[in-house]
Amino acid sequence: MFTIGDFAHLGRVSVRMLRHYDAVGLLPPAHVDPSSGYRFYTAAQLQRLNRLVALKDLGLTLDQVGIVLDEKVSAEQLHGMLTFRRAELRQQILADESRLRRVEARLRAIEREGAMPTDEIVVKPVPTARIARLTATAASYGPEDIGPVIQPLYPELLARMERAGVEITGYGIATYEPAEGDQVLVQAGVTVSVEPSDSYDFEVVDLPALAEAATIVHRGPMDDVHATYQAVAAWIEAHGYQQHGFAREVYLNYGHGDPADWVTELQLEITRP
Repeated sequence: MFTIGDFAHLGRVSVRMLRHYDAVGLLPPAHVDPSSGYRFYTAAQLQRLNRLVALKDLGLTLDQVGIVLDEKVSAEQLHGMLTFRRAELRQQILADESRLRRVEARLRAIEREGAMPTDEIVVKPVPTARIARLTATAASYGPEDIGPVIQPLYPELLARMERAGVEITGYGIATYEPAEGDQVLVQAGVTVSVEPSDSYDFEVVDLPALAEAATIVHRGPMDDVHATYQAVAAWIEAHGYQQHGFAREVYLNYGHGDPADWVTELQLEITRP
């Protein structure tokens, strides 16, 4: 099982929203520790979360969402509902296009439920890595908040490195840390081999090694990462591991050419309980 924080990370929603969904009876935790009150969730509950978020983004009220979920709407029926809403969204202002992408990503995750091969998951140690990075704060770990924050960080970082004469020696690596409330520190980095210096207008830091990490290669843009996270969650739970913190994103091939060919390795720190 996963703590409410880890389940929120894997489902790409806020802890606050999970508590609200519990309070209104839409997504109660699988288990509540009677002594501590801590909530715990299972990987299978990501399927209900996917449907809940997709239906909410369709414009349904939470009461309406509850009715649809209780009727056990099929993936095909939900596909039709989302397709209809997509036609409406395209008539709205540019800001709504971001919502559309999130709906489509959740839809693809629902369509691929159980289809992601977990034998692609590799457990391995991750060595320390020296990176140059810039940091900014996002309102939450949801894609609607992460994307607008991380996307401008990389061109800004590369411009600063060029001015400083610092070369990239490896892949881009994005890391995340919890901040106040649901906020998340977004850290956009690239591998370098220089020493830290106060003369740089960016950080040079060493990412700590991970003794053991569950890793999987995600293909395509990160907007479509939900199904990959769901596969990792199921594998972690099935093999009796505990997950710690946010995933590292190692951009093996990203941002150039056809987005369908983009390749990112997700690295999630795991331990035995």
